[in-house]
Amino acid sequence: MLGDLFKAILGRPASPALSHHEVRGLPVVVNNTRPDIDTVDVLARLDRTLALIERYVPHHFRRLKRDFAYIVVQRFACRGAYFHEQRACLVELTFTVNPDFSDAEVAATILHEAMHARLHQLGFPLEMEDRARQERFCRRAEIEFGLLVPNGERVVERAAWTVDQSDEDVAPVIDPNLAAQRIAEVDREALRRGKAT
Repeated sequence: MLGDLFKAILGRPASPALSHHEVRGLPVVVNNTRPDIDTVDVLARLDRTLALIERYVPHHFRRLKRDFAYIVVQRFACRGAYFHEQRACLVELTFTVNPDFSDAEVAATILHEAMHARLHQLGFPLEMEDRARQERFCRRAEIEFGLLVPNGERVVERAAWTVDQSDEDVAPVIDPNLAAQRIAEVDREALRRGKAT
């Protein structure tokens, strides 16, 4: 799934759901496979979240262009991910537009993935044995941000809770097949509901 997306980004044939944009100087690729989500809303949320990073942790914002070759928004098994080979920050599509999550929470996800990018650029290993330590480092950046940004309480609460968990809970192993199956089920249900209205 992601391999096909990255091939499309790199110039091979793209799907109709794929669109290229720029938000606050950062290249953004949206793979919007959900007709119930408006790409305009995705881009507006990204603009607001990047503005928060720029205002409240400008030292991190200045590095984002070095951290990421681009930001990708698409369906995925978690809120965000960093793909080192592509230097890509992935932000999950439905999370990005979900009004139950604040702009600060979406911004914290982008910041978290930027910390992974920095660790990778510094030569830290990507093996799972070191993932819990790296996750804690990334969560501390979220806490720093959450303490500065308005309405950052949920960011701080989630990041602080995660930092205190066991290594296995801080950096869980995700079964990609099970995750893809669950995403497909949720998307089918969302489409079914959309057709019923």
